Order: sequence, then structure tokens, then C-alpha cells
Amino acid sequence: MKFRSILILAVFTPFLFTAPEVAHGAPKPVMVHYMPWFQSPYSLGGNNWAAHWTGNGLFVYHSNPFFYFNPNVTINGEAQIASWYYPQIGPYDSLDPAVLEYHVLLMKLGGIDGVIVDWYGQDNYYDYLINNQRTLALFNYTRKAGLKFSLCYEDATIQAEITGGTKNGITVTAGNAIAHAQQTMLYAETNFFTDPSFLRLNNAPVLLNFGPAYFNTDSGWINIFSVLNATNQPAFFTEDSRLTPVITGAFDWPPMSQASGNPLTLSSNQLQSYLVNFEKTAKNQAWPSFISSAFPRFRDIYAQIGGTSLGDLDDANGNTLTSTLRRAMTNNSAIVQLVTWNDFGEGTIVEPTVDYGYRDLGIVQDLRRQCLDPSFSYHTNDLAMAFRFYNLRKQYGSTPAIAAELNRIFTNIVSKAVSTADLQLTGIESNKPVIYNLSYDGVQLRFLIGGYVASSVQVQMSTNLTTWQTVQTFAVSTNLSVFSTATTQAVCRFFKVQ
Repeated sequence: MKFRSILILAVFTPFLFTAPEVAHGAPKPVMVHYMPWFQSPYSLGGNNWAAHWTGNGLFVYHSNPFFYFNPNVTINGEAQIASWYYPQIGPYDSLDPAVLEYHVLLMKLGGIDGVIVDWYGQDNYYDYLINNQRTLALFNYTRKAGLKFSLCYEDATIQAEITGGTKNGITVTAGNAIAHAQQTMLYAETNFFTDPSFLRLNNAPVLLNFGPAYFNTDSGWINIFSVLNATNQPAFFTEDSRLTPVITGAFDWPPMSQASGNPLTLSSNQLQSYLVNFEKTAKNQAWPSFISSAFPRFRDIYAQIGGTSLGDLDDANGNTLTSTLRRAMTNNSAIVQLVTWNDFGEGTIVEPTVDYGYRDLGIVQDLRRQCLDPSFSYHTNDLAMAFRFYNLRKQYGSTPAIAAELNRIFTNIVSKAVSTADLQLTGIESNKPVIYNLSYDGVQLRFLIGGYVASSVQVQMSTNLTTWQTVQTFAVSTNLSVFSTATTQAVCRFFKVQ
């Protein structure tokens, strides 16, 4: 394939460089609640999809097609999924590295500091082990992106395992429930808490709990945490209310139990009353700290898959997210929790969708800049780079040289070298090599060659823009191509790559 040349003019005068931008840490972290449970043909093979895309079996164990969404069937170009909303990249698998890269890039670009994963423990029981494998995979990519990580433990799994009986050699009873939960916490300590990127508050690992649903006493949690190292006693937050003294505080959540009317709807007044009362309780009871949640909407699919709807919370053209997020960023909470990244079943999604595009992440960016971090440098137009990156990773993931260039683009995006990353992406998209990071120190001219690098690249030089000679050829390689040459101000030279 013949490439169009890319021309640069080397002007031999000193270059002026600005100092790199210093990232100022936000006064409190903005975390996003993440669901790791999606399975597709990527991991299941064939045309197989799991329950969180089909809805089949989430509430009623049956095969009634009335309650079943089939992603293998498309309507108006979109696969049928158990959601009112459709992901920008289509239904995906939470184990797919391209998806995980896409997600963490969006988080970084969107002004999110890390993830709180909905976690069922490590047991090979129902889909708990599958979810944990996907949690570990996500953790690898949050590290690469410089994001924090935390867990929200579902202790309802204990009751599920007691009720479900022995499976895969796992037997949980009321008599050994605490011992079993202790083993789960020891696993979390080894695999998560001790990692430098795990979120800490006052030097304690942050752990959330939906409920509690099974262990409802202080003594139970004291016993569970007693097996942990003294440095890993968690900053522990439960939903809505706090048990003392082992629990640090609580986090709020869309209060759909307060929805009323027909159809069942949570009004803005009911929402505000709930949020005010939650913060008032935290103050009156002198909680050490609390987590404040923000959410864009709530519209579940439960009635359509054999369950009962919890009701609707109106998106209000983005005002629901704007108001709840501004409140969370400006109140006395220790941590902001976005609810959620990707709970498609409940519709609380800030991940880009066909329905809302990048709007919600744009709101997060703007409010972060206004309320927490005036120096935050990413903007809404930057968000599309993650989607471009995802498409190229899917297209060229098995081409070593371009895959290596995509790795460099990932690093540039998360390190705020947005202009360079955009140029590299454009080069791959247009099948052209590109020149970037040009520098000159008065003696040596240096530039990097990237973009489309799946074939050899020639660097050519001319003094008159008419006659060109090849001065160096770079073979196809996963290594970064760096061109450097001594220069003299006596002769003006031009360089191009092709």
C-alpha cells in the first residue's frame, strides 16, 4: 500500500516548551459503581449470552420467551437486551480486554478517580467466581490507567449459599457463616486491600456493603474483620444507615422504596427529602464519615423479565445527575460515588449509550472542574478518543506493531498527552505513519514515528522540497521508532515519512 507523505519543516531555532501540567488531587475522590457481570459469546462461545443481557432467570427460573431478550436478534440495528438503554459499543463481555481498556479510558477522560466493584466474593457458586474473575481483570486495567479501586461486598451471598446448599464442594451454614465470611475477607486482603491502588480513607482500605443483608450486628462484623491485619481493618460503609462502632458510616443510593403513584415514580421532592435526611442523620449521629452518591436516572427492566419494577426516577434532561452530583461534590462526604457505570438492568448508567452519548460524562467533567479541581484538563470532545481506541483495538489487536502503538496511545491518553494521542489515532485510522514529539536542542533534531506502522517506514530528507533522499528506514517493529540526526543552521532541511 502506498502512503501519502507527511511533511514537516524543521526550523532550526530554539524550541520553547511549556512545563508539563501538574495534576492537582481532588479534595475527595470521585468513584463509580461498576457491575462486572456481563457475559457474551466472547467468553461463552457460539451465540450464548448470560442473564444480565437476556434477563432470563434473574427473577424467575424459566424459559418463557415472554421474559427473554435475545441479543442474537436485532431490531433497527440494535441487539435485543434487557435494558431500556443501549451501550455505545453494543452488549459486551466484562472479560474482554478491549472493553476494559475502553471503560478505564473513559473514566480517566471523564474525571472519575476509580471504581467500586459490586463484588460477590470468590466462591465457585452461581456466578460469583465468574464475577470475581472479571473483577480481577478490571483491576489490572484500573492500575494501568492510574485509577483507584474499591469493593462493595454483597453479604446477601451468604444467605444464598445457605439456602442453595452444597455446590462445588462449598457448604455454608448458619454455624460456619462467619468463618466463611472471614475467608472471603482474607481473600480480599490478599488480592485487593494490600495493593497500592486500592482506595484508602485515613489509611484504611475502603469497603462498602449492600445491606447488610445477612450479618446485621456489630459483633458479626467485628468477628469477620478480626482475621485481617491491623493495617487492613477497613473503612466500612453500609447502605443508608450505620451500625456502630465497627462501621465507619454509610452511603446513599437511589431511594426507590419511597417511590409512589401509578405508575410508580420517585418525585424530585421525595429524592431531595431522602438526600437531606441522609446527610442530617450522618451529622446528628456523628458518623466518622459518609459516602454521597449521585445518579442520572432510574428505569429498570424488572417487570419485563418476571420481577416487579422498583419505579422510575426521571432523567430530567440531565438535571438529576447534575443536582445529585453537585450536592455530592460540595457536601461534607468523604467520597463521591457515581451510581452507576453500567447497571443496564436498572438504567443508572453513565457509560456512553446510544441514547445519551457522552452527555453524562460531560456533566461529570464540568462539575469536577467547577467543584473539585479547576485544573482538570480533559474536555467533552476528548471522550470520543476512547471509542476510536476501542474500534482500533478490535480491528488491529492481533497485529503486533499496531497493537504496540495502541499501547503507547493508551499511555498518552492517561498521561494527558491528548494531542499526541489524537494524532496517533488519526494515523492508524487513515493508514498513515505520523510524526510527533518533535524536539530540537540546537544540535540534534529528534522526532517519533507512530500512527500506522504495520509496514516499514522511510524517513526522507530534502533541502529544496523537490529532490528527496531516504536517510533511514525503520523496519516493522513493536518498538517505538525514534529518528534523530545532527543538524546545522547553515542549511535548512525538510523531512517527511512514508
